[in-house]
Amino acid sequence: MARIIAIDYGKKRTGIAVTDPLKITAGPLETIPTQNIFPFLDDYIKKEPVEGIVVGMPRKLDNSDTHTTQDVIRLIEKLKQKYSQLNVFEEDEKFTSKLAKDAMLMGGMKKKDRRNKENIDRISAAIILQSFLSRHSL
Repeated sequence: MARIIAIDYGKKRTGIAVTDPLKITAGPLETIPTQNIFPFLDDYIKKEPVEGIVVGMPRKLDNSDTHTTQDVIRLIEKLKQKYSQLNVFEEDEKFTSKLAKDAMLMGGMKKKDRRNKENIDRISAAIILQSFLSRHSL
């Protein structure tokens, strides 16, 4: 069975999460330098069957664009072109960083690890993906 990948895009770092093969749960996978998104995806898709990509869409509370919204829109277009065999979805990412920090705190992660932005990025991607899964039956 194929997995779904989630991307929490950032100008410097990008969090990646993935579902289990049955698409029941989402888990953090990796945080990569943003310029390595496509080599990372190429490599992952060669190793694992993937049926879709969920991209966190950054919007302000009033649904207006943030400073990265246009970058994410361009990323989605590139993903659709490069991986035309995959479904590419958008998912609202409001509050995911806050939820990730809360999850790390509740999970007992040490303060030093909670300050590591790479941990926040990949956990945020997992939250985006779990939110997507809870709203879609695939």
